Amino acid sequence: MSFEVGRKFWIAATAVIVVVTLFVVGRNSLHAVKIKRQINAMTREKEYYRTKIEQDSTLLERLQYDDYLEEYARENYHMQRRGEHVYIIKE
Repeated sequence: MSFEVGRKFWIAATAVIVVVTLFVVGRNSLHAVKIKRQINAMTREKEYYRTKIEQDSTLLERLQYDDYLEEYARENYHMQRRGEHVYIIKE
């Protein structure tokens, strides 16, 4: 009879350990998937900002020249000289 009680105890203990282990592993797996998604989103965001920095750096270099500065102001801020008529044609 004591053999049966001991055997049932070990079966129950093993079942509890298996359930706890599966719970912990499953939870960690879900957390790992969540972290991986965040990493992918941040990688895309990093590439976006890297491209934006390159574009802005190029624009900053070009704006140091008066000819381009005038062209930029006319195109983006619709500036014009006195007596001058500017027609904007959008494609």
